[in-house]
Amino acid sequence: MSVEMTLLVWAVALTFVQVVISAAGANLQVGLPALAGNRESVPPLEGWAGRAQRAHRNMLENLVLFVALVLVAQIAGKTNAVTALGAEVFFWARVVYVPVYLIGIAWVRTAVWGVSVVGLLLIFLQLV
Repeated sequence: MSVEMTLLVWAVALTFVQVVISAAGANLQVGLPALAGNRESVPPLEGWAGRAQRAHRNMLENLVLFVALVLVAQIAGKTNAVTALGAEVFFWARVVYVPVYLIGIAWVRTAVWGVSVVGLLLIFLQLV
């Protein structure tokens, strides 16, 4: 399996870890009965639980782009050292993003997100 596809699998695993963290935070803050209901009266999550939820949503938004780029590169036979580097940059930046966001380091979080976007751009530029 290519580096890009391997990191895609690991990015999905990271997303799953994030949903578990987010769910645990929500459960601690509002309780399982509220979460198991229709969630119409669940208050917004605060503190680390809210940050975990937002980090997970951000990962989902970025994962869509990563999946599309990696699959197109793979199917088109355009994988190379640059696409592998892009996948590595994206993945490791996303690994760093989780604890930085959970801790609440705002400007660093934004910078780390920017690094992950550079990874996406590296892959994109090999496709156009």
